[in-house]
Amino acid sequence: MSLTPVHSPAPLALGVSLAVAAALLASIWWLSGADSESQALSLSLIGGTLFGFLLQRSRFCFFCVTRDFIEQRKPDGLLGILAALAVGSLGYHAVFGAFLPDPLVGRLPPDAHVGPLSWVLGLAATLFGIGMAISGSCISAHLYRLGEGAFASLFALAGALIGFALGFMIWNPLYLASIQSAPVVWMPAWHGYGVSFLLQSVVLGALAWWLLGHRRQVTADQPAASGLRQLLFGRRWPTWVGGVLIGFLATLAYLRVGPLGVTAELGSVARTAADGIGLLPERLDGLDGFAGCATVVKDALLSNNGLFVLGLVAASFASALVAGDFQPRRPAASELLRNLVGGVLLGFGSMLALGCTVGTLLSGVMAGALSGWFFGLFCLAGIGLGLVVRRFWP
Repeated sequence: MSLTPVHSPAPLALGVSLAVAAALLASIWWLSGADSESQALSLSLIGGTLFGFLLQRSRFCFFCVTRDFIEQRKPDGLLGILAALAVGSLGYHAVFGAFLPDPLVGRLPPDAHVGPLSWVLGLAATLFGIGMAISGSCISAHLYRLGEGAFASLFALAGALIGFALGFMIWNPLYLASIQSAPVVWMPAWHGYGVSFLLQSVVLGALAWWLLGHRRQVTADQPAASGLRQLLFGRRWPTWVGGVLIGFLATLAYLRVGPLGVTAELGSVARTAADGIGLLPERLDGLDGFAGCATVVKDALLSNNGLFVLGLVAASFASALVAGDFQPRRPAASELLRNLVGGVLLGFGSMLALGCTVGTLLSGVMAGALSGWFFGLFCLAGIGLGLVVRRFWP
């Protein structure tokens, strides 16, 4: 079988891609400095750039791969997510020992996304899953698809800002009713890191075995790529390749800056805007004491998560240009409405869950947080409900 040649980008597309890459490199160099804050900003931009490239090349979208399995019984994408969780779990558990040698003392590792278990988290995850199905992507995928020219994703992100604001407005009664008394369960605190990692490995392995057992069709073998350009920008990578690399990236990000997450900047923008027009209560009870995709009222232009998101979108744009995946189109009014409504649910769910499929699910499960597994379970239920709703959407 002959290998399909890699797409040859037009000179303009290649030039723009190289200009974006050069701008990212220059920004990384400009941001770097001797103090720890400057280094964190630079590393955040590096991490976002790598994350965006990996998302774009491996189609690492939680909703897309779940829909592939539900509708076509194609487990490959979900297996890629399990690969990311397995590699990241190993990395996190190895790193934790440097911060907290004894996990049995009752403390939590610094900044790890370990959240409270309550019915509010279940509700938030379900609404987030419905939002994914209606809008067609999770928040991280909307960001990388924006780089591919999916301009309807702008409406989903705008809706997410509205959803965050709505979540802030009702946070206090929900916190007092359930969240303040909800348990925060970190699995290494039960019997140590070894038992925690073993337990997670068994669950992830069982899920992988179950997915493979429900495959309806076997994908034909693809010819091996020849040459660096073909390898990087030929066919989309298998999702498991992106998953393994994202697991490594997540470990390095936690070690040097903080857990992976994409909603802190969106939430902070929404919180700042809502505060500016007087929509926020005088205080948000207990919110700033939780680890997760933390939001603040912004008083600085640059932030770690803001640069992470900027690098994500820019890298996916440059990658899509070279690979021929940048395909802008004019969305229909119904698609814009779906994205806006779905985005509101995404933002609302993210705010109440203290993160999304990256911050709460991916980083949470890797950290051994039961809240990550809880979020994932209810998120899957929400996707199922959302797919039913979407069938009747005009």
